[in-house]
Amino acid sequence: MKSSHSVDERRKRIVEWVNDNGHTRVETLASQFNASEVTIRKDLTALAAQGALIRQFGGAVPAVSSVASSTPAFTETTPLNPAPQNIMPSASNNLANAIGQCAANLVTPGSKLVIDCGSTTSAILPYLSTLDDLVVMTNTLSTANYLTQCDTEPTVLMAGGTWDALSQSFQGAMAEQLVSAYSFDIAFIGAAGIDVERGTTTFNELTGVTRAMANAASKVVVMASAKKLLHKMPNLELGWNKISVLITDDTISDSDKTNIENKGVTVIVATLNGE
Repeated sequence: MKSSHSVDERRKRIVEWVNDNGHTRVETLASQFNASEVTIRKDLTALAAQGALIRQFGGAVPAVSSVASSTPAFTETTPLNPAPQNIMPSASNNLANAIGQCAANLVTPGSKLVIDCGSTTSAILPYLSTLDDLVVMTNTLSTANYLTQCDTEPTVLMAGGTWDALSQSFQGAMAEQLVSAYSFDIAFIGAAGIDVERGTTTFNELTGVTRAMANAASKVVVMASAKKLLHKMPNLELGWNKISVLITDDTISDSDKTNIENKGVTVIVATLNGE
């Protein structure tokens, strides 16, 4: 089957092929559909944005199938330690994707971004892959690896420092110094816990890099599911005065949303139907 197809027809057949065969590499699809690997990557990026399949390193897997249920989607720890909540299909992963899409709506071509570690912050990545001229710094290896494979070729900056196995990211004084040397339009930050009165919280005392990212950015966007409001942890990471926007899901209560907005924070509620 090496005949030429229109773009729509080829993409339809790619989805069918991936659904039938499970994880498929780019080079296999290029051979199967008589197209260049660059063209196939663009196809996969477009199809992933539509939710027709899931991009993975070097290829794609079905969006919904018995194969997908046991195959991890991209997370901040892929391929080292995939998180169970990011395995398709699952409601929590779908919510993370909705949060990621809302976050990407805040980004324009040419933006300078810094992305912290975290499974929810990684959900923005597929939606950044269609934006041109981005400059992105991260302290997470897999986020950097993902971005360097994008056809739009963003400029990727890697924070140095010491590798922290718990957070799967680079931390420490050197990482803080490097982040602080730059200025960014937006910092995308995750949260282990959220205290309605104080801000984002954590058990981890390694908060320096996250704070450096927030200080280096004109706008700080926290991406976190509403269930994090149930996790009030002892260490304050970012106070509400440092946070511009909270993107969460529609399980947040009206009272919590109002209380956070009263702190001067814009709350964006992501829903699975995109409303």
